Amino acid sequence: TFGRIVHHNIDKGLLVAGRTSPRIGGGVVDEPMKLVFGDRAIYDMDGKHVPVGEIAQETASRWLRENLRFVDPTQHIKFQNEIKEGSPELTDIFDREVIGANDTSAAVGYAPLTDTEQTVLMVERYLNSPEFKAAYPQAGEDIKVMGYRRDRELILTVAIAFVDRFVESQEAYFQRKEEIRGAIVDFVNGKHRNFQKVRVDLNTLDDRDRGEDGMYLTVLGTSAEGGDCGQVGRGNKVNGVIAMNRPMSTEAAAGKNPVSHVGKIYTLLTHRIAAEIYSGVPGIREVYVWLCSQIGRAIDEPLIASAQLTLEKGVSLDSVRGDVEQVMSRELDNIYEFTASLARGEYLVW
Repeated sequence: TFGRIVHHNIDKGLLVAGRTSPRIGGGVVDEPMKLVFGDRAIYDMDGKHVPVGEIAQETASRWLRENLRFVDPTQHIKFQNEIKEGSPELTDIFDREVIGANDTSAAVGYAPLTDTEQTVLMVERYLNSPEFKAAYPQAGEDIKVMGYRRDRELILTVAIAFVDRFVESQEAYFQRKEEIRGAIVDFVNGKHRNFQKVRVDLNTLDDRDRGEDGMYLTVLGTSAEGGDCGQVGRGNKVNGVIAMNRPMSTEAAAGKNPVSHVGKIYTLLTHRIAAEIYSGVPGIREVYVWLCSQIGRAIDEPLIASAQLTLEKGVSLDSVRGDVEQVMSRELDNIYEFTASLARGEYLVW
């Protein structure tokens, strides 16, 4: 360790799908997945070699062990390090008295989450909770929840990778699937009273007439073992959802450094500022916050800091303008405390 965060932007990761043969009662892994680390980092600091590849692999292995019950990174993952040394100019940012933005980038965040957005988040967390896994060990960690509201009806399309070793038969699969579907309906009805009707469709590609090929079976509980590749930035946004009717930042926050990379800092900070405005300024129904950096410019002095407000009936813009500006100024003044909390891992980046 060097007592400070040094240059790294490792946000170009690629997960290459492996190959498995799922079977009722338990299948086998034929070919492991491959995890490719890419982009830039510093390999030499104060004359000492920094083992970037080893650090990346150890960190990824630890996360896999902690979050995917049946993935053994020593057997089921091959690691490939393609991280190269950073450019001198971007590396030099860390040695300057004032930390400047390492990119020209824009970000947007909003608050509050809609009922549908909140429900999608809660359902995924419920399905991946230790309590749910204990009750339904068949449910793998690879879960996708699509939420759609039509008037006051909520329609959820859920995909859950079933772990084949816990599936005794085709009949058991479909019976357990229906139990899980019912559990999701009960969970949503218990959490939200704002929906008049809740419909849950689970593993909709299933076909009873197709035998094992008509069931969503996996060996390890993830589609990456034999079906889907993955890439940093193509999944959930930093607030945990992909909301198609919202403006969204295109930056991938994961892997970027929390010191100078505004693609990470501003992407998370805009959501924090929006939440602070919504909770702290009365009369606001909804708020969007935009931040835009200019490369080299101090991160607490964005080129653009803007808020778009939807106000409650009878509330004027002039009555809230000062409070909103005060919140934005306060959060930017405290940006280095925020980046320190990012470095400590206090915020999810999904």
